[in-house]
Amino acid sequence: MTLLHLFDLDGTLIHGSAAPVEISRQLGVESEIAELERAFGAREIGPQEFSVAARALWADLTPAQVRAAFDGAPWLTGIRDVWREIRERGDYCAVISLSPSFFVELLLEWGAHAAHGSVFPAVPFTRPVDVTGILTPEGKLRVADRLCERFAVTRADCVAYGDSMTDAFLFEALPRSVAVNARPHLAARATHVYEGLDLREAYQLLG
Repeated sequence: MTLLHLFDLDGTLIHGSAAPVEISRQLGVESEIAELERAFGAREIGPQEFSVAARALWADLTPAQVRAAFDGAPWLTGIRDVWREIRERGDYCAVISLSPSFFVELLLEWGAHAAHGSVFPAVPFTRPVDVTGILTPEGKLRVADRLCERFAVTRADCVAYGDSMTDAFLFEALPRSVAVNARPHLAARATHVYEGLDLREAYQLLG
């Protein structure tokens, strides 16, 4: 059976942080993004409002700063090793994240077959965010279905890895899931639970 492994980014592949936080650190607007993260977590704003506000904070963002944010993020160890093994087994791996596409898509360099984020304009910004391209938690499942079609598998062949309630729709729809350093309410929905800093260990839980 061919498997499709679907990875969340923020809090999952990046431990204890998120792409918007790492990007904002490059611009010295950590407190501002922290307030947006708090409001999003409290459901005071949704993904679209968050993205529009983040785009305003990042008005002067450069490609070099995006790369520095990516390179300096606190990644789990073993990501490339896991994705290499997935490829060698003839399986597929993809990232689905609410974070900006210009950051998420850099993970294609590490061996992901696909990487989907909220669609932002190219950096440096010359256009506003088109909110129709911003992913939602429900939208993650729609992306997963498109990936199933692309790779000729079904939901029954998928594994989801995540850490928060933005992953709940995937965890509830798919037969296998790995909660990675997850909040308790998501861990309760998972078929496997991992606490640690090495993705290889989380992957091995699947047997």
